[in-house]
Amino acid sequence: MNIITWNVNGIRAALGRNALDWAFDKEPDALCLQEVKARPDQLDEKLASRLKLPFQWNPAARAGYSGVATFFKTEPDESKLGMDVPEFDVEGRIIQTRWGNLRLINAYFPSGQRGHDRVDYKLRFYARLLEVCQSLHSNGELLIISGDLNTAHMPIDLKNPRANSRTSGFLPEERAWVQKYLDNGFVDAYRRLYPERVQYTWWTYRLDARARGIGWRLDYFLVSEALMPGIKDVIIHDGVTGSDHCPVELVMD
Repeated sequence: MNIITWNVNGIRAALGRNALDWAFDKEPDALCLQEVKARPDQLDEKLASRLKLPFQWNPAARAGYSGVATFFKTEPDESKLGMDVPEFDVEGRIIQTRWGNLRLINAYFPSGQRGHDRVDYKLRFYARLLEVCQSLHSNGELLIISGDLNTAHMPIDLKNPRANSRTSGFLPEERAWVQKYLDNGFVDAYRRLYPERVQYTWWTYRLDARARGIGWRLDYFLVSEALMPGIKDVIIHDGVTGSDHCPVELVMD
């Protein structure tokens, strides 16, 4: 089984550049896209024809903003948009799909923004989603959170940690919330497999950052601890272009 997560920074632009052909050609069991910035009815016939799998789509109420989409080979037993909190659900940040007792949560966590304007909102989102996950865990479900967490957890997860110590995305309070997930039944699958490997999943478009290797690891698979024995690999496809993020692939039994 393989699952791909990718913040595409606009699905219409990504489809127009044929960037998503790479993902569909991998024939994933699930493909989780974030920041799609569109509704399905905004895709013209040519773009829509490039979507090679059935999907669930959760657009933001605000046009051209946020939104997530999950594509899958096998129809899920249950699908749910959001997490029953209007202030978060209006931004189209969550799709939950369940097969048996395995639940995939496609999540686009908020950005705290350059001026820290939305850090509080971001932290409340982290808190609410963890509450949801704890309830699901208590019901015996196994969870995979895939997506853009908008936080680099540890200094190894960004090129310049000291220079960014006051930058949203690496604030102590943001990093602490990622740790809370790890302290409450989740594993950062990539870091468990590769504790010392340095790879990034996002690069600013400015200053030729990607070519210079100046990036952040913002895109994760957080999995229930019980799933880790079946996790074979987590692959950061940092050579795949088409967005300011690159795709990340989870390979599991």
